[in-house]
Amino acid sequence: EVQLVESGGGLVQAGRSLRLSCAASGFTFDDYAIGWFRRAPGKEREGVSCISSTDGSTYYADSVKGRFTITSDNAKNTVYLQMNSLKPEDTAVYYCAAGEGLLYAHNWPAYEYGYWGQGTQVTVSS
Repeated sequence: EVQLVESGGGLVQAGRSLRLSCAASGFTFDDYAIGWFRRAPGKEREGVSCISSTDGSTYYADSVKGRFTITSDNAKNTVYLQMNSLKPEDTAVYYCAAGEGLLYAHNWPAYEYGYWGQGTQVTVSS
């Protein structure tokens, strides 16, 4: 059974950092891209970042570029999202997702991802 489990969310003050983890089981990262999405209250789901296991390429939304870093530990089947200089507008539920056959990092739409985690809440206070 394929599972993605996010962890690492919480409540932090603006300017601080958090690291989210996405632990995968039931499949290996080969030929997958792992993406991070977020949904803030009253807003549409937004693609935040993506990493390809095939070529190691990464993608970041403009809203997080320079502040967030996505990395992958293939031996642990885990992807991390290091979030620095957090802002109140980063407050959202963050989801990781796995997309088979996505061979490079891109702003892939949500429907390209076949597996999703349950989400972890990130709240940034001002």
